Amino acid sequence: MQNGAINIAIKAARGAGQVIMRSLPKRDSLPIIEKAQNDFATEVDRAAEMTILRELKRAFPTHAFLAEESGAAGKSRYVWVIDPLDGTSNFIRGFPHFSVSIALTYDNEPLLGVIYDPLRDELFAAEKGRGAVHNDRKLRIGTRKALDGCLLTTGFPFREKRHLDAHMAMTKSLMGQAEDIRRTGSAALDLAYVACGRFDGYYELGLRPWDMAAGVLLVREAGGKCWDFRGGQNFMETGNIIAGNLKVGEDMLKLIEPHLTITM
Repeated sequence: MQNGAINIAIKAARGAGQVIMRSLPKRDSLPIIEKAQNDFATEVDRAAEMTILRELKRAFPTHAFLAEESGAAGKSRYVWVIDPLDGTSNFIRGFPHFSVSIALTYDNEPLLGVIYDPLRDELFAAEKGRGAVHNDRKLRIGTRKALDGCLLTTGFPFREKRHLDAHMAMTKSLMGQAEDIRRTGSAALDLAYVACGRFDGYYELGLRPWDMAAGVLLVREAGGKCWDFRGGQNFMETGNIIAGNLKVGEDMLKLIEPHLTITM
């Protein structure tokens, strides 16, 4: 990985955040595009993505890119994975919870990750093997020893409605032990919040790589772990992820596995 890549990613994320914040007061007049059922985008998503791509392509012209709005471009073992506005539905409604997510992967493994919340000016960043920080303070994952009393977070499968019954069954099982479960609308921030201990665990299915690439590295570098719903490491391929510290994550996995459907 090139020196200074994390700083360039941070600059790109902050630039995208500025685009989003400038557009927030006029969100009611923005045209909304429905890319698929219940999957929305606005011109702000695209403008923020262009800001990120412009910054990264200038610094890394030989790298490849996988961005939510413009798709895949280039061919390289180094791939920038970008979600310019994670939580678009929240943004459209003025619900104050959304973020910018940028990761650099090598052979599909995250090397660095940046998640930026422009509303709160909170920056979460991680480099593989070098730890994770929140506004320059070192991140450590929560230390609970079991699922009892945990505060979890999730996202309902809006793209994968056929899995809704299974997801609700998982949620019911987890609620039997956990203190409570939140649903915030930004997978990137969910993972960042697990990394800094605001949540003890996270689970969701039907995600895309740009939803979780940066957050996965944050969790790992904060001392946590991520699994797919079968206890493996194929979450980037399946889109199904559990995150937490080792003990909480394993407890979650035991309660989630019995509700898996064949298509998962």
